[in-house]
Amino acid sequence: MSNEKKFVEAITPRDVDFAQWYTDIVKKADLVDYSSVRGCMIIRPYGYAIWELIQKHLDKRFKETGHENVYMPLFIPESLLQKEKEHVEGFAPEVAWVTHGGNEKLTERLCVRPTSETLFCEHYANIIHSYRDLPKLYNQWCSVVRWEKTTRPFLRTLEFLWQEGHTAHATAEEAMEETIRMLNIYAEFCENILAIPVIKGRKTEKEKFAGAEATFTIESLMNDGKALQTGTSHNFGDKFARVFNIRYTDKNNELKYVYQTSWGMTTRLIGAIIMVHGDDDGLVLPPEVAPVQVMVIPVQQHKEGVLEKAREITERISRVARVKIDDSDKMPGWKFSEYEMKGVPLRLELGPKDIENNRCVLVRRDTREKIFVSLDNLGDTIPEILNRIQKDMLVRATQERNKKTYTAKTMDEFDEIITKTPGFIKAMWCGDEACENAVKERTSATARCIPFEQEHISDTCVCCGRPAKHMVIWGKAY
Repeated sequence: MSNEKKFVEAITPRDVDFAQWYTDIVKKADLVDYSSVRGCMIIRPYGYAIWELIQKHLDKRFKETGHENVYMPLFIPESLLQKEKEHVEGFAPEVAWVTHGGNEKLTERLCVRPTSETLFCEHYANIIHSYRDLPKLYNQWCSVVRWEKTTRPFLRTLEFLWQEGHTAHATAEEAMEETIRMLNIYAEFCENILAIPVIKGRKTEKEKFAGAEATFTIESLMNDGKALQTGTSHNFGDKFARVFNIRYTDKNNELKYVYQTSWGMTTRLIGAIIMVHGDDDGLVLPPEVAPVQVMVIPVQQHKEGVLEKAREITERISRVARVKIDDSDKMPGWKFSEYEMKGVPLRLELGPKDIENNRCVLVRRDTREKIFVSLDNLGDTIPEILNRIQKDMLVRATQERNKKTYTAKTMDEFDEIITKTPGFIKAMWCGDEACENAVKERTSATARCIPFEQEHISDTCVCCGRPAKHMVIWGKAY
């Protein structure tokens, strides 16, 4: 048995054990390594390069809409965190505390930030005085700590990387516009850059962010039929402003409270990429976030002229794509398997006969299709193929999600679907939290969102049979 075959078999098939398949990929594709601290991960260069591309695309969108990057402290004094009761109660079980500095006990405990609302509020109270100071459109790239009981790389770790936007506005209308604008930016980013289809909607009161007036979400479906909250955008109204006394003088010289928003995306996006696009041979990366878009592999590289030509082609391709050459002495079959594992969108194979015929072979990672291309046309052909891969991946992911989206009019139907064919379930809801809790207790499914695009499935709530108010997307979630 070849080393290539053994390498591929090292990944547990998805239909045997999805959780183990996921763990195998994050390790064997060199995305992460485990730390000596429980629940913390070392993001390796290949995994971090994906995050850097995510950052690049998001940061560009933030700056195009007028947002500026800032940085807040890592620590939050306990008295500051305690100011907003609902907020602190929501995070209390996950907070990590610093109690000592060196050998001395601190007079006040410091919280390691689980999120930075209170820090931004304190700062805004100091710098916002007049209507001329508004709006404040800030974003922070940082890490946060949440003391989770159960962890999994990228999806749920004690420390993770993210961005958190925090904005302040003169009116409630402006704050709501910002909340929805950022949700739409997230949705566009997921679909056009990550090739992940999303459903936009509002969280129920039970599921909204602690301290928010309203939370909006984009929800994605993973290949195993579980939902993933891919990004959230929160409208705080003036709740935090009243607690932290963030006021400004308006044009009529009257004191008014500001209205605030908060929104964030995290490294769990990398987990989403793995679970939406990956297969039994490893990662399948959308070209937009692939650290290497084209891997050049010389075949029979010991023969005269092969390496030189491969290096020349690599240099040419570098003008239109992120490209690398593997000119190591490993066998071509091992290299093919290695870069399939790492999800490189295009493999370029070049051997003596190819050079003789002035052509090469391009192999798509997503479909395994082999395309013979003239060496003279690579500069035009490679961007075209990468663009096609990007679009095709979104189409396939959307089709897969739609296949796993069901409707239920009764709890018996709901039960059968969630047990036999997990996925998104569309079902009507009366709006009563008691019914939401009953569905979760009976099926382990939660209300993912009240989608903006409503459908009329029936007149009555799936749980209690009373008149329905909303169509809700339900599902088991990560």
